[in-house]
Amino acid sequence: MTPRERRPAGSASALARGALDEDRAREDRTTRFVIHGTIPAEGLVIAQATGVLSGMEAARASARAFALRVLDARRDGTVVRPGSVVLWLRGDARRILAVERTVLNLLMHASGVASATRRAVDAARGAKHPLEVWATRKTLPGLRDLEKAAVVDGGGRPHRRDLSDAVLIKNNHLALVPLSEAVRRARARARPGERVQVEVRSAADAVRAVRAGADALLLDNVGPRRARTIVRALERAGLRSGVWVELSGGITPEGVRSYRSVGADAVSLGGITHSAPALPFHLVLRPRPR
Repeated sequence: MTPRERRPAGSASALARGALDEDRAREDRTTRFVIHGTIPAEGLVIAQATGVLSGMEAARASARAFALRVLDARRDGTVVRPGSVVLWLRGDARRILAVERTVLNLLMHASGVASATRRAVDAARGAKHPLEVWATRKTLPGLRDLEKAAVVDGGGRPHRRDLSDAVLIKNNHLALVPLSEAVRRARARARPGERVQVEVRSAADAVRAVRAGADALLLDNVGPRRARTIVRALERAGLRSGVWVELSGGITPEGVRSYRSVGADAVSLGGITHSAPALPFHLVLRPRPR
């Protein structure tokens, strides 16, 4: 469960190809009917709102797939404002039109995720104990690497990428195996130095889990007051040091502020990936002299 400091290394080219195929970008009947022959052109992708840019790697890969030149591109993680030109393409107008929607979709969704993450990171500032913002596995199918990278661009942490990436004992595991026994089994088979995390909702379970060998806790669907009570119980038992505490469950980017006094290490927000509002962009096409 060690956080990955770098952006997830998913294949932007594969994502772009899949998105272009989904849109049947090579079968644009309207453009074939209306535009005859090659027309040299430029396409400018322009931000229509303020936010954090992300998805540029996939957008560039989409342009390359149609042999378009990228003359300029803003870096992921930069703040853009209305009117900011984030991508400048050059090539055949028909090719620019073919990739337009795919490029915009990728940038809009990824930048929406990055912007939502940045709002959560800003809301966490000033916490009594450093409070990080983490993603979850609540991602849209096929877009996990894009979204996890966008979280990093927004200043957050990607968390575990998939089920093989960490040991996290949740309530449905505990419905089958008692808490202490589940922790002991996981600890016995975990890699050296690997954290074993367990989901708890009470102070008693938190103490029991740590004494059984857990060194990370997930406080899921626990409000700020109750979460603080659990953290204090660990402190009174002398068990807080070396135990990583994560808060999750229904927390919004703006709602992170109310958890700053809990004393936890991280908040994880599913909404920043699966429900982030898109950051709007549009593409302006202009012909070039032949």
